[in-house]
Amino acid sequence: MLDSQPVEAVPEFNTMQIELVRVDDAFHFEAVGKSGIPQHIDAATDIGGHNAGARPMEMLLMGLAGCSAIDVILILQKQKQVIDDFRLTVDGLREKGATPAPFKKIHITYLLKGQLDANRVKRAIDLSMDKYCSATAQFRPTTEITYSFEIQP
Repeated sequence: MLDSQPVEAVPEFNTMQIELVRVDDAFHFEAVGKSGIPQHIDAATDIGGHNAGARPMEMLLMGLAGCSAIDVILILQKQKQVIDDFRLTVDGLREKGATPAPFKKIHITYLLKGQLDANRVKRAIDLSMDKYCSATAQFRPTTEITYSFEIQP
């Protein structure tokens, strides 16, 4: 049995907490963190969900995308790069039929538009992947993460 004690606040660590509340009699949940902005989570209809929110594993990929996007944009802004548009797609590969089915491979495609130097973009992404992105650090021990990028003028 898992220890049911809450995480103790320790001064040298940042603590984080979310609350998850069941919305219906199936698998629709609302999660709220410190930001106070609710996020909806649901299961697929084939197991009784109502498709009223993101799947938990999708949210993991969304977290990875958001974490790296923030890093890359901050780094490029510090380098005085002009970003007119920024998007990324994340593709995750999980083993079929496995339980649990963690991600084995993840590929991130960064799509940028603006007056950007390709070497600076690559360096910003490398820094995010290798140094700054905490979500990447969570996946790294068990998941191969690769990336590519495209710059449009």
